[in-house]
Amino acid sequence: MNQNRCWPGVPNRLDTRRLADSFPAVDYFETAGLPFIVAINGFHGEFPHGVQDVAEALSVSPNVPVVQCDARGRKSTKAALIALVEHAMAMQLSPR
Repeated sequence: MNQNRCWPGVPNRLDTRRLADSFPAVDYFETAGLPFIVAINGFHGEFPHGVQDVAEALSVSPNVPVVQCDARGRKSTKAALIALVEHAMAMQLSPR
């Protein structure tokens, strides 16, 4: 079974202290055509790198949402998941 058909999308949680570890995941999601977002995980509410800086460092497409998220916080996590669902829906509606 091709598991990625069951996924509406992927929240790619990113630790900016280990940015290089994120490249294989981003490459996989792009190659597989899976909707994904980049969720920058802030530690103790701190985000040392801006959204635009992270997007440029990862070379993600401009249509890939990059959001800040504190994975320990319900409200922040919920906002990231909403961004993912909205992005996945937009990808389904866009012509290919």
